[in-house]
Amino acid sequence: MRPSYAAVLRAPHVRRTLAASLVARLSYGTAPLSVMLAVTRASGSYAVAGTVLALFGATTVLLSPLRAAFVDRHGPRRALLTMALLYACVLCLLAVVSRRPGAPVLLLGALGAAAGVFPPPLGPTVRAVWSALFDDRRLVQRAYGLDAVVEELTFVVGPLLIGAVVRYAPPPAGVALSALLVTAGTIAFVTSPGVAGVRPPAGTPARLGGRLRAVRGLAQPVLVAAGAGLAVGALDLLVMAFAEQRGYADDVVAWVLAALSAGSAVGGLLNGAVEWRGSARVRLPLLGAGLGLAVAAAGLAPGLGVLMATVICAGLFIAPVLTTSYLLADESSPARFRTQAGAWVNMAVNGGISAGSAAVGALLGHLPLGWCFAVAGAVTVAAAGLAAGGRPRARRGAGTCTTSHRRPVDER
Repeated sequence: MRPSYAAVLRAPHVRRTLAASLVARLSYGTAPLSVMLAVTRASGSYAVAGTVLALFGATTVLLSPLRAAFVDRHGPRRALLTMALLYACVLCLLAVVSRRPGAPVLLLGALGAAAGVFPPPLGPTVRAVWSALFDDRRLVQRAYGLDAVVEELTFVVGPLLIGAVVRYAPPPAGVALSALLVTAGTIAFVTSPGVAGVRPPAGTPARLGGRLRAVRGLAQPVLVAAGAGLAVGALDLLVMAFAEQRGYADDVVAWVLAALSAGSAVGGLLNGAVEWRGSARVRLPLLGAGLGLAVAAAGLAPGLGVLMATVICAGLFIAPVLTTSYLLADESSPARFRTQAGAWVNMAVNGGISAGSAAVGALLGHLPLGWCFAVAGAVTVAAAGLAAGGRPRARRGAGTCTTSHRRPVDER
């Protein structure tokens, strides 16, 4: 099979699996905005809404490796469906509680934190499924490139969908829609033959801490992914500050950030299409450094046009950094740890986004805007530089993932 995007999409079960994962993961693009709008309406306070959203985000990020361990232990079909149903139930409760003003603040906070406990780790699981479906690592790279575009679509389409919903219905309807999307999408995903054939490996289940220490190659992708997340989180606030200082309308921010996502989608497709000759462990720090330099260069933009161009350039590096990080995590991990390894990269990205937003929020009151861009870019470059030192060799053939329709994934 020729390694191309068309070859990936022609492979058995791929289109259904990809479409189902898109529906399920679309809820991750709709839930944060709909929860924020619903809680703001119910409490009458932006501070309360921000706190609930922070609790939601914190439990989502911090518990993601544990949820991934549950998938590795029990298999995607059983684990994902259980978590999706629990997640949907909590979202429905939150929608009911927030439908009228004056909802108890403590109850809103508890439901927000509880919702973050259960989101199924669909992204790491999808990437583990691609590794199980394809023997050829070039096809896995193409599949990861498509998957990066799907993730970008969820965070572009999700807020637009909620914007359309709240024009005709109250914000809790958006929360209920998020519950419906994750339930329907996850059911379609786990019943796809491409996923149903993947079973947890035989043997003793991996222990989270022990496996993390054992997988030496995981440090580099986690570090670079954290630096990339920091750059993305910083850009959200920096673009907003740029628009405010120069008197642009609020919709300009949305257009610039949409350009960032568009650049990332294009970069992901290009990265997946190129036949790379160099090692991914050499390429990853270079991609991370390129992202940092583009972020720093955005601080020199004299106006909106140049800012848009530099942000698009920064976006070109985002999906390749993340795709390569996930590929390295997958290659470095035993089969029993594969979903967890992807979840650690995912947690690094989300943690970096939160840290970047918080750090830039503090810096904006003390440094000129251009210097804030420079600091964010420098930290991203520094993370890439640290990751470039002492690169361990990828572990190939570390464990197997048994499927009903193909040989073990490490026999390649």
